[in-house]
Amino acid sequence: MEITPIYKRVIGLDVHQAKITACAMAEQADGTVTVEHREFGAFKRDRRALAQWARDVGADIVVMESTGIYWKSPYATLETAGIIAWVVNARRVENVPGRKTDIADAQWLATLARAGLLRQSFIPPANIRHLRLIARQRQKLGGMLASEKNRLHKLLADAGIRLNVLVSDIHGQAGRAMLKALIEGKSITEVLDLAGRLRASREQLFDALQPEELSGPHVFVLKEVMADIEELEAPMIRFDQALIQGLDAWRPQLILLQTIPGVDLMGAAMLMVEIGADMNSFGSAEKLASWVGICPGNNESAGKRKNGKTRNGNAWVRRLLCEFAQAAARSRCALKDKFATLSIRKGHKKSIVALAHKMLRTIFAMLKNNTPYQDTSPTVFRSGLRQARVCYVQRVASFTLIRLFSILYAVAPAAISFNSAQR
Repeated sequence: MEITPIYKRVIGLDVHQAKITACAMAEQADGTVTVEHREFGAFKRDRRALAQWARDVGADIVVMESTGIYWKSPYATLETAGIIAWVVNARRVENVPGRKTDIADAQWLATLARAGLLRQSFIPPANIRHLRLIARQRQKLGGMLASEKNRLHKLLADAGIRLNVLVSDIHGQAGRAMLKALIEGKSITEVLDLAGRLRASREQLFDALQPEELSGPHVFVLKEVMADIEELEAPMIRFDQALIQGLDAWRPQLILLQTIPGVDLMGAAMLMVEIGADMNSFGSAEKLASWVGICPGNNESAGKRKNGKTRNGNAWVRRLLCEFAQAAARSRCALKDKFATLSIRKGHKKSIVALAHKMLRTIFAMLKNNTPYQDTSPTVFRSGLRQARVCYVQRVASFTLIRLFSILYAVAPAAISFNSAQR
């Protein structure tokens, strides 16, 4: 079967760390197709030579795989030169096994692109891509900070200090001051004077701060961990400021996203640099959810639909959405009632993912229509919650009755034989 070409002139790139293998396929006026192979280095002058060669060829599109981060520099060079460049998912362009070479990969990309069989991945504009560096590094710092705080909790528990039982956040103003005073070796009276407006009584705090064994190594490690926590908190503030300043042009969208429960300013900013503000790039909420990897996968065979797991997608967005869902499930809104309805039959984790999927579809509609979030009447969801609870009780009751009847059926023959023996 002959495939009708969609593009007349295409270039396929096989990008590596040290070199770029290129294949140009151009259709001539007489209908013949010429194939040209070139190799370029990975330095700036080589990338500029690649862009000049693509301009000389007159390529309609230049296609490359999303191999790690190596595609970013050639893509930026081609974008600056005004050449249309596509980045495609490597899973959709796999060549025949056993015939893999750099030249074959580049030619295979060009062949698929010429036939219009490739779909470009979402690549945000350059200013958004640059802000992604700040947002993702901030998430890394947040993970490191959470790890150090957890380590501090374990050290305090190992020493027999149970301050976290009475204080919800030991890294608040009063909790941090008490911990630092305790680590510095101050008396228990001086530590209790720093309690401030904590709800716990002085006697309770006194009992919680009594260590079982606060040895010298405990104090040394606690000091180092506390220093690490404070060193990580300082750059977090600078990262927040830089990210908000960089998104000043998208301030209306940031305000819009904060109307949905569970999303604060930093959450809206970190989501904005991942999905952008133009929802036309995705086309529909379903495609956006598929790109993120938050929607159920398709698993159907012989007319039967099986359990479809979520596919791989943008892990940064998925993590943010799950955090938003965790916060929304604890707020007073329709999303909380939706989570309560789902958690009865799906459990906590699956319900969080389902709620994150719903929130992403809502965010897509908000950004596309430029409308704030409007909370629906919670009475509808509460009625659904009551109905779900009734169905759950009915299922448990029916299962209990079936189990009871099976037990009676197993016992009945023995009872009949016993009565017959007595007669």
